Amino acid sequence: MLLIAFGTGILTLLLLGSTQAGEKLKGNANGIDLVVGAKGSSLQLILSSIYFIDFPTGNISLTDAKNLAQNPMVKRAVPLALGDNYAGFRIVGTDTSYINLYHLKLVQGNYWKNDFEVVIGSEVAKIKKLKVGDKFSGSHGLSSDEDVHERDQNTITGILKPTGTVTDNLVLTSIESIWKMHGIEDGLEEPAHQSKKEITSLLIQYRSRMSIVLFPMMVNKSTSMQAASPAKESARLFSLIGVGVDTAKWFAIIVMLISAISIFVTLYNSLKERMYDLAIMRVMGGSQLKVFIIIILEGIILTVIGSVIGLFLGHICLQLIGHFQDSPQARLSGLYFMPEELFIVLGGFLVGVVASFLPAIQAYRTDISNTILRA
Repeated sequence: MLLIAFGTGILTLLLLGSTQAGEKLKGNANGIDLVVGAKGSSLQLILSSIYFIDFPTGNISLTDAKNLAQNPMVKRAVPLALGDNYAGFRIVGTDTSYINLYHLKLVQGNYWKNDFEVVIGSEVAKIKKLKVGDKFSGSHGLSSDEDVHERDQNTITGILKPTGTVTDNLVLTSIESIWKMHGIEDGLEEPAHQSKKEITSLLIQYRSRMSIVLFPMMVNKSTSMQAASPAKESARLFSLIGVGVDTAKWFAIIVMLISAISIFVTLYNSLKERMYDLAIMRVMGGSQLKVFIIIILEGIILTVIGSVIGLFLGHICLQLIGHFQDSPQARLSGLYFMPEELFIVLGGFLVGVVASFLPAIQAYRTDISNTILRA
């Protein structure tokens, strides 16, 4: 039973973990055709700008970003300015286009209007116990809380409704607030000042299908920036993760097969010890079928109980993993249930039937008189 609980626990952990990871990859990138940022790793650019679980590849010029956003092939260009965090939650400088991109709505308060006003995600508010009107200071970097911007405090003006996306774990503010926090004054109306301003990346939506081929090629070859496709990089990332997941799944299946053999041996040895008792049961009116069913049920009960224990262990382990994850944006939850988990229990049921079938057949064919005489 312990072996089948172990194998079921691994399968549950992998099923829930891989499904949640896949949903996060797909859901957070929904509606984003391309990410443009500083040259470097394409995957790093995607992870930092969409999932907020890696360091940015660098910054790009505000002037270059504006010119790119005005390209006829671009339907929407969402600017992002990264570099700070609050207790591990990323502080993201952006504008209302980011709100429209993810269809964000407020559960209370208003969106930012002035510098150092912020809107926080539902998980930020819940975990840090924050409310509208509260103030806090951000820290330089993407996870450290050592270099605190004590001079400039952020004021919470609104809290977002839960969306199940990465936005639940973000602190949103204006790009101007990010600049000022790092000592760069506004001066947007002066072209000379614009050349000094930088952002981290642009989230692009295409105007037409023709842009899919032409626009990334134009960015990569004609500018100092790079373009990365979320769909392509996410698929590549998940394929890399999938290799390890598949290997672990086969390991769990092998463990369950070993547990089936173990249950078979246990029932077979137990049958030898209880042969006299079964014979007495037959003498007292128990049919062959009843004896057969008892042995089958014994195997099923062992494996089903083991499977249920394994399910609970899988959920508990995933919850512990999520608790100790450094990045709240990629945090997994054990409080996540799937209909497919019933198939794992069904698998345990079938393992019990198969493992107990031969011992049950032997019990069914047992000669009563010879058994009692030998006893």
